[in-house]
Amino acid sequence: MELVKRYVAAVQRELPEEKRDEIGRELTANIMDQLDALAEQQGALTQADIAAVLKLMGHPRTVARQFVPVQPLINASYMPLYKNTLFMVLGVLFVLHMVDVTTGWLSTADMGLISYVLVLLGGFIDEACFGFTSITLAFWLMSRQQPAANTNCSANWQPENLPLAGPGWQHIALQDIFTDLASYIFLLVVIWYPLWQSAEQLAQGSLFLSSNARLILQYSTPLIVLGIVHSLWQLQQRLWSRSMLATHVLLNAAIAAIALYLASSSPLLQLTAERWYGVFNLQQLERSAMITLVIIALFPAWEALRDTLRLRKLR
Repeated sequence: MELVKRYVAAVQRELPEEKRDEIGRELTANIMDQLDALAEQQGALTQADIAAVLKLMGHPRTVARQFVPVQPLINASYMPLYKNTLFMVLGVLFVLHMVDVTTGWLSTADMGLISYVLVLLGGFIDEACFGFTSITLAFWLMSRQQPAANTNCSANWQPENLPLAGPGWQHIALQDIFTDLASYIFLLVVIWYPLWQSAEQLAQGSLFLSSNARLILQYSTPLIVLGIVHSLWQLQQRLWSRSMLATHVLLNAAIAAIALYLASSSPLLQLTAERWYGVFNLQQLERSAMITLVIIALFPAWEALRDTLRLRKLR
């Protein structure tokens, strides 16, 4: 039975040291029972018969995991909290990093649009790696210190307090919330960054909105602030209600209208011709900005239409 001993030894190598002897004896007894039953049916067993029985039992590593399941890096009971914490922290880091990079981009002539995107993505990747590592390490320590039976943080929940059953779209994804939140904060930075810039910094800026366009956006500040408050409301509720949907419809319709009105205004950009000479034609930049605003207006217009249809279905 040398083959059986080799098989059991291979299984034991995959087990914790304190459990090897006990599981080895149990596994050996199980294999011998199967071999004895097979010998009663067909007589003396060959090496091929023994190998076939061991083959049916599975790879030694697979058998070892049946006796001692692999402990996950993060306890399964912590996974919902871990995922929500990860999304929220990464979302906050992205918003803060975007504000910092955008402020620097608007106040200097040395950073072009491509450089802005590269700095934004590169810096966020660094911060995201640090945030991901820190959060994962914290939850790993929590998983090691407490048994699974003590990790239930919702022991006092009541079925009567569950929300009403609804369609799948009624759940609000965290990435959607933080995308809207980052967009609103980006707009606030673009509109109001001259307030904390000196005259020299403003003179060095590479791209400015015209005074007419900035005035329109400044008048839209209360709407943008309302959008931020609405995003925080979504973050708290995480479930679309009729009042929340109605507010979202009005908000997106207003944003689409402002974007289209801004696209019809001229000029949109206040550029220094010498700085862009030989690179872009200023009329082309102005037209590109107008087309971009029209395209941007299509997104909130679509969301307003979509949520209007959802509002009619949500009774």
